Amino acid sequence: MAVGLVCSAGVSMNVAKGEDAPTTQPKHERHPEIRQAIRHLEEAKKNLEKGAHDFQGHRVAALKATETALEECRAALKADAN
Repeated sequence: MAVGLVCSAGVSMNVAKGEDAPTTQPKHERHPEIRQAIRHLEEAKKNLEKGAHDFQGHRVAALKATETALEECRAALKADAN
């Protein structure tokens, strides 16, 4: 069983096996808040699509606003990738 230590630089050492070669930790997800927002918006969109009432057009308007928000979040991630 390997026991690892992690130093402040994010490098782990496998010390139980007597190994001293550092291994890098997996990188953290970029922009987790935006990715979480996308997941929540996708869920909201599904719920709005299932709505039984129109609410005088407000459900449809909310659905359109949700889709716009999704497009903006995706565009933000794409802009950061460039």
